[in-house]
Amino acid sequence: MKTKAQILKAIEQLPDDASIEDAFERLVLLYKVERGLEQADSGSLIPQDDAKKQMSKWLE
Repeated sequence: MKTKAQILKAIEQLPDDASIEDAFERLVLLYKVERGLEQADSGSLIPQDDAKKQMSKWLE
């Protein structure tokens, strides 16, 4: 799906009382998910053990 179509679909799915901030947060989330999938497809992954170590540092 093309980017413009994805953006329009995401906005159309928001509730009628959604704010601009809600729309922006939805678009940022979709962008990050898409970017993560592209990285996974290209083999740019972090081993699970390394990810756990990084996350444990964030939770200190």
